[in-house]
Amino acid sequence: MSNYELAQLNIGIIKGPMDSPVMADFANNLERINALAERSAGFVWRLKTEEGDATAIRPFENENMLVNMSVWRDVESLNAYVYSSDHVNIMRRRREWFERMSEIFLVLWWVRMGHRPSVDQAIAKLDLLRARPRKRSRSAMPFRLLMRRIRSRRSASAMNALPNVKRMPAGKCDPVMA
Repeated sequence: MSNYELAQLNIGIIKGPMDSPVMADFANNLERINALAERSAGFVWRLKTEEGDATAIRPFENENMLVNMSVWRDVESLNAYVYSSDHVNIMRRRREWFERMSEIFLVLWWVRMGHRPSVDQAIAKLDLLRARPRKRSRSAMPFRLLMRRIRSRRSASAMNALPNVKRMPAGKCDPVMA
């Protein structure tokens, strides 16, 4: 059993206030999709307020920037939720509710089992990933491609199967994936 769990942060710029007509279908599905995550195998934790979601948490200067953060037992569990559950149907409609982003908007990193990252820690991981030099023709590896690579290397542990993992000196921070 691993001593690490997988944390993820993804952000998005909504096309209107949460109570606006353009966001109505997204808002109406939020509770159902969050409950699906919590029932999913490998789910550990998600960021939420007393209202049950994270839509009121706005840590960025842009007030339309939403955050979603969760911790999963492993990469395979997160992949199953994202691409093999009803979540995928909502994700396919994301352009209805979210603006296109020119910057990296998703970061995954390992946390010690039992650690629940703060929003500030997650944003620091995202900033670290954004600051990494990228080849002109290639941005960060798309999440779906990362999942395919991991599934194709079933014999390797999740940590060893991940490309582009930067290991920081002990005590500094955990790996960040691109």
